[in-house]
Amino acid sequence: MRALDRKLVRDLLHLKSQVLAIALVVACGMATYVTLNSAYRALVTSQASYYRDYRFADVFAEVKQAPESLAAQMASIPGVARLETRIVKEVTLDVRGLNEPATGRVVSIPEVRAPILNDLHIRRGRYVEPGPRDEVLVSEAFANANKLAIGETLGAVINGRWERLRIVGIALSPEYVYEIREGDVFPDNRRFGVLWMNRKVLGASFDMEGAFNDVALSLAPGASEADVIARLDLLLERYGGLGAYGRRDQLSNRFLTDEIAQDRTHGTIVPAIFLGVAAFLIHMVLSRLVSTQRSQIALLKAFGYKSSTIGSHFLEFALVAAAIGTALGTWLGVWLGTGLAKLYALYFHFPVLDFRVGLRLIGLTVAISGGSACLGALSAVRAAVKLPPAEGMQPESPARYTRGLLENAGLSRLLSLSARMIVRNLERRPLKALLSAAGIAFAVAILLVGRYFFDAVDYIKKVQFRTVQREDVTVLLNGPRSSGARDEFKRLPAVLGSEPFREVPVRLRFEHRSRRVTLLGLDPAGQLRRLVDERLKSVDLPQDGLVLTAKLAQVLGVSPGQTVTVEVLEGDRLVRQIPVRGLVDELIGVSAYMDVRALNRLMREGASVSGTFLSVDSLGAPRLYGLLKRTPVVMGVSVREAMLASFEETVARSLNASTMVLIIFACTIACGVVYNGARVSLSERATELASLRVLGFSRGEVAAMLLGEQTAITLFAVPFGFAIGFAICMWSAHAMESELYRMPLIITGRSYAFAFLVVAAAACLSGLLILRRIRRLDLVAVLKSRE
Repeated sequence: MRALDRKLVRDLLHLKSQVLAIALVVACGMATYVTLNSAYRALVTSQASYYRDYRFADVFAEVKQAPESLAAQMASIPGVARLETRIVKEVTLDVRGLNEPATGRVVSIPEVRAPILNDLHIRRGRYVEPGPRDEVLVSEAFANANKLAIGETLGAVINGRWERLRIVGIALSPEYVYEIREGDVFPDNRRFGVLWMNRKVLGASFDMEGAFNDVALSLAPGASEADVIARLDLLLERYGGLGAYGRRDQLSNRFLTDEIAQDRTHGTIVPAIFLGVAAFLIHMVLSRLVSTQRSQIALLKAFGYKSSTIGSHFLEFALVAAAIGTALGTWLGVWLGTGLAKLYALYFHFPVLDFRVGLRLIGLTVAISGGSACLGALSAVRAAVKLPPAEGMQPESPARYTRGLLENAGLSRLLSLSARMIVRNLERRPLKALLSAAGIAFAVAILLVGRYFFDAVDYIKKVQFRTVQREDVTVLLNGPRSSGARDEFKRLPAVLGSEPFREVPVRLRFEHRSRRVTLLGLDPAGQLRRLVDERLKSVDLPQDGLVLTAKLAQVLGVSPGQTVTVEVLEGDRLVRQIPVRGLVDELIGVSAYMDVRALNRLMREGASVSGTFLSVDSLGAPRLYGLLKRTPVVMGVSVREAMLASFEETVARSLNASTMVLIIFACTIACGVVYNGARVSLSERATELASLRVLGFSRGEVAAMLLGEQTAITLFAVPFGFAIGFAICMWSAHAMESELYRMPLIITGRSYAFAFLVVAAAACLSGLLILRRIRRLDLVAVLKSRE
């Protein structure tokens, strides 16, 4: 072993605690990078292979009912590579062990299995057979959530008739990677599932032999999606077409694509914070090492060692610390990434979630870690290289001290001796203090970001499920009905109140922008479904005109007072110019609202309703659910408390794990920065502190001087950490904003207190470790001088 290698080993062992602190911070950064990037790559590769192998469609369209003969005309549209028609219906299900009615989306499949668009991957069981009328395949998420097995049956209201459906297989489809109802943000797999049924049987059940109500098609290479959609809409318009849309607007794909984009962004920003702190720690430790080894560096140069060799020696110190952290972080990242992949498997349903950490990712990890180490070591290595031997053999020139701010202001008399020494030391080394404060500030920021997601979710629950949605049960009918349905629902058992609503699919246009949404007509005097502004104040529905969600108004580029074009996508497909009267602040989806009476006038109909919001006595609810399960006109039922329970379960499972990891990593940063800062300060001021001990100062007074400085830095860093954390939360809220949902920028006082207390605890732990070293300070050894 070379002499410099032996010296490197001795230095690493002598500074093992500081090297470990650096390695742990590097490990946190690398673990975050490996975890998020491996998850990102797993989703990207799994999505690409699943969509390709199972022929996920490029364009989708819904229609009220069209003859099968229209398929040939649609297939002849330039740019269409393959087209398939389907029957898709939603039915009410009675599931064993579930009190509330469930909703099933029944999708037709060929009688005899053949390759199709949005093909099925059968996980268990078999495909449906041509003869039996009751055979269905069910989605794996729905089957697992309700513990359904092959051979079990489901009760279903199909076109007004009560039937039993027998499960013959459990399947997956690329169309439902994220299996969720329209309008929801989080899946409720117990109460919503997808069923696939023989096309011939399903057509006969809904009186749709020789007809279809859903289209999926794939595009030829180079085809214009917009042109195909325009031509498709033209053909389907006379049959009640609801507007075709591309893959990017398909609900499941949008959720999956948004998650991929967030992983990619967070996989860059968060590791950068950790590696920046690691570079600072390396700079701090290595600069002090070079400073204390001036004479050794001079001797090495005097004996013929090249400056480049000595510079490489100190660079190796930084690289070894980074290598330890990289190895630990890569292992931890693989472990956390595996856990994240398992979590993703609960929400995103692939035949195989292709999670693996390849050599390319590991190579990038090593390169990024090494680059961070080199950046942190640059200043110290340059100092070692430039140090002349003659200068290095002499003691370092003492610092020139001048009167500080306290002395100039005449305030020094107000402080104790220990406090004055703390303030003076901070004044004389402001850059070091600021860098230490920056590291602690980032720890505070990360903790605040972790807690922010809890605050945002609590706010969503409060606004969406307590302020906006105040109904207990929402009942959706299988078609518009007369307003007499309100009185019929009022007479049902356990119903305390009923407020009908009307839903109409429309396309809103303003200038060159357009969006396909559901226009919801509400009772302006109703109390079960409320509209609120950003201050959560109730917004009254105007007698005429639209009220839009703020996000929809932003997408359309429209403001209150301006007029939008409303194209009705059902019935006579009326087109009207309607003014926007106001905006409401909702966090889920994009919606448009009208007074139900104005909507009825727009549709040129009587007082028709599409469903009703119900206030229900909880004691009689099971009896009500039993009746709704078998009511022919009921197409779907949503129970608010069940939605909330599913929301909380889904969020808690993911946020608890991610927040705990963030807390551990933030504590690592705080401990690493505070401990390294105190250790370097102890080594720099060892002579001074030992002299004070000789002069009669107690261990406690000496410790107070050293740790008081770190306490001041920590307290100074906390408000800046709050500001940085708030900025990151603001960026996260903006980055996660989509038409599907928005994360509100809400941070409670409890989150600020939590971040402060965790960092304070980490600082106290570091202080205890330093206190042990102060107690073991060897006064004789420290006070020895070379002169």
